[in-house]
Amino acid sequence: MSAAVLSGKELSAAIRAETAERAAALTAAGTEPRLAVVVATADESSAWYVRSIAKAAGKAGITCDIVDLGATASPESIRARLAELSADERVHGIILQTPLPAGASLQELAGAIAFEKDVDGANPVSLGRLAAGLPAFAPATAEAVVRVLEHHTIELTGRHVAVVGRSMVVGKPVAHLLLNANATVTVCHSRTRELAAVTSAADVVVAAVGRAGMVTADHVAPGAVVIDVGTNPTEDGGLAGDVDADSVSGKAGALTPVPGGVGPVTTALLLSHTVRAAGG
Repeated sequence: MSAAVLSGKELSAAIRAETAERAAALTAAGTEPRLAVVVATADESSAWYVRSIAKAAGKAGITCDIVDLGATASPESIRARLAELSADERVHGIILQTPLPAGASLQELAGAIAFEKDVDGANPVSLGRLAAGLPAFAPATAEAVVRVLEHHTIELTGRHVAVVGRSMVVGKPVAHLLLNANATVTVCHSRTRELAAVTSAADVVVAAVGRAGMVTADHVAPGAVVIDVGTNPTEDGGLAGDVDADSVSGKAGALTPVPGGVGPVTTALLLSHTVRAAGG
């Protein structure tokens, strides 16, 4: 029997519809939600993603400004632009798109984004507030993982969740969100010994390592829920997850698809966060 498919499309549509409704109410009241996406790369896959955000924003009634600084922008110029946008009262949400030019660090530059406008939770202040249980925007992908689990009524209280990956973008923040949902969380990484033994003891496995097909049937327990966060480009222009779906689907109880799982929910949450930052 194949694993149940945990699609994110229905949840994404619901979030987008609610966001559009709140954006319309804000605009009618005189506040037009505005998102600024700062880009400093010539990467085509990144450009495609930014265009998709702008398109989705437009459908939701959110103005989206793509601030293209060029692939040779210096860290100082990027930081200055982020500070300028943070001080601009017309801008409610700010995203710093990756990859960044050589010598530029997301962790260092994101500190220039006011945490109230940090709709993708990149500023270390946002992450610290998240860990402390204070109001802050969580990284959208990390939040999407939990929202997908909740949407499909996957019980987290008391369950053992293994998170594979410890990045500041997904691994660490999703661990905090899962702890807040009363799960027992193990964070695995490249130095974890006998990884398959650790993950196959978990009720839920979250794969967020950025390596196509790394998680196989050996890494999951029979009937486990597997959340695939991977978006690895393939030679034919498609996307591959961090999970070897062909291997895992015959053993897991449920699995998110790539594409169509966590991804659509991530984009929807970025827009929802923007409207919240605007006061909606």
